[in-house]
Formats: sequence, structure tokens, C-alpha cells
Amino acid sequence: QVHLVESGGGLVQAGGSLRLSCAHSGRRFSTTTMGWFRQAPGKEREFVAAISWILDNTVYADSVKGRFTISRDNPKNTLCLQMNNLRGGGTADDYCAAARVTLSIGAAGYGYWGQGTQVAGTT
Repeated sequence: QVHLVESGGGLVQAGGSLRLSCAHSGRRFSTTTMGWFRQAPGKEREFVAAISWILDNTVYADSVKGRFTISRDNPKNTLCLQMNNLRGGGTADDYCAAARVTLSIGAAGYGYWGQGTQVAGTT
């Protein structure tokens, strides 16, 4: 069983930066990939970025390449997402997720999810 808890959400100006963190735990933790997904009100959950927990390989959605950076600290059991040059307007919930497949970009491939942390953009 894997437990995931996100933190770091809040208000941010357009063009600003925000850093999200995800603490994970579980006695039978055996994840291969961890990732971040974003869901805006009334929209489907969309892939943002993922990282291999062992190999440190990464993959990003085209919309965030060059602006977001995913990273992990295995000994601290922490996943992070550094978000730069954020788009203005609207709100969204960002979710941390864990999967046992390699660098999956589909939400269906992730078996464990955090509760989400909200990010709100201001103009």
C-alpha cells in the first residue's frame, strides 16, 4: 500500500513560480514511476510529468517542457515539481501519483493517488 500527500499549492501570479512536493510512504512500496497530473474544474485529469524512481529518466507533457522540472529524492521519499512561468487565470488541482509501469503518461496506469493540492493563477 502506498500513501501520497501533496503540498505546496497556492496563489501565484502569471509568469511566477511554484514548487510542489509529494511525500510518499508505505511498507510495501514498490513503485516504478511517479508523476504529476493536473485537473481543472470540468476537465479531465491531464498528464504533466513523470520520473522513473530508479533510473531517474523523465518525460514531460509538451505544454510544460522548458518550464516545469520533475525531481525525486529517494532517501527522503519525496517527489517534487518545480513550476516556472505559470500561465495566468483559473485554478487547478495537481495530483501526485505512483505507478508500476515505466514512465506512463496515462492516468489509468497509476494505481495510487494523493489528495491533490490546488494552484490558482492570478493576472
